[in-house]
Amino acid sequence: MNVEELVQLNNEKQKQLSTENKKYYEDMLVYVRLSYDKSDQETEEILVELLDHLVEAQAEGKMAEDVFGKEPKKYADEIIGELPKMVTKQRMQYFVTGMLYFLAAVSLYSGIATLFTHYVLGIESLTKTYYIGTLALKTLINIPVAFALLYVLLRYFRWFCFKKINKVMEFLLLWIYGVISLGLFMLVIFVTPDFGPTVQTPFYMSILLGAILYLIGRKVRKAI
Repeated sequence: MNVEELVQLNNEKQKQLSTENKKYYEDMLVYVRLSYDKSDQETEEILVELLDHLVEAQAEGKMAEDVFGKEPKKYADEIIGELPKMVTKQRMQYFVTGMLYFLAAVSLYSGIATLFTHYVLGIESLTKTYYIGTLALKTLINIPVAFALLYVLLRYFRWFCFKKINKVMEFLLLWIYGVISLGLFMLVIFVTPDFGPTVQTPFYMSILLGAILYLIGRKVRKAI
């Protein structure tokens, strides 16, 4: 079975778990999956194996703690330590996919924002002027910033596993993260000076480019 089939199988089998066992297993699943430098195939195979053991144990009246112990993080770390590393080619494919998705999102946002400001606010033309030098510099800065923010978010979700945090605190932490993320991107936009030759682009070209980049990224993702 490939990775997608294993994920689908995992999702279906989780429906057999009780609420308590499902919460325990979901924390372990997220924690293991977000190890991010391990083989996807091996990761999903071991997660299905763990789920099978838990489903069988539950049928015998046992809880997840009876199967995996009262220190799930320690147990998950042991599992992660035994998983093979992701091959370099796969890492590069993930990097390219992430970069394409990010550029697609930026391009789509630019086109949609232009539509909104023109028709709703009436303060912008449907054709925007871009400085090629500025656009290139912003892209070179924003890509590593985006990956750094993604890394922080993944680390947060791993840290969040196996912890009992109330919804208010969870919302507050994510809100702070969102504000900081938006602030960093806005800082790059306002600080980067205008330079280089200019090009005028209608809004629909930004939307079209975003759609194309998204489809390419999706194709690269499926090839992983």
